[in-house]
Amino acid sequence: MNTKQAIEEIVEKHLPDESHFVVDVQIIDKGTKSQVKILIDADDGLNIDTCATVSRQVGEEIEAKELLEKAYVLEVSSPGLDFPLSSKRQYQKNIGRKIKVSLEDGKEIEGELMAVEPEGLELKIIVKEKGKKATEQTISVAFDQIKKSIVLVSFK
Repeated sequence: MNTKQAIEEIVEKHLPDESHFVVDVQIIDKGTKSQVKILIDADDGLNIDTCATVSRQVGEEIEAKELLEKAYVLEVSSPGLDFPLSSKRQYQKNIGRKIKVSLEDGKEIEGELMAVEPEGLELKIIVKEKGKKATEQTISVAFDQIKKSIVLVSFK
């Protein structure tokens, strides 16, 4: 097991309940110090107190197990709006919101996330044809076609 996997297991163990989950763990070497970035989320939103508690508990266990040889900076936070969605659970949490999906073939689709299926997503998109009124369509996008998805922020 590598260090990243070991830290992921430690984080999983210190999450408050089943509604919380690990999004990503990154270990970045920066000269004399490493940076350990842990991104966590929750089905009903994440608060700063949870991040602080997880950070404290994970930091103590990393130290006790001496997982990192050199000094490090530990950062525990939720993924920002610009962080790509990476798990079905994150997609599920964002049903009803507008997302932008970049496909493996280079195309981009914007639409409202309607459902998360075992094999992919259902999006409600607006189709505009020249000379005709725009119409709504529901399309399916397979997970293996998706390169990257981000939530679009609306200020309306």
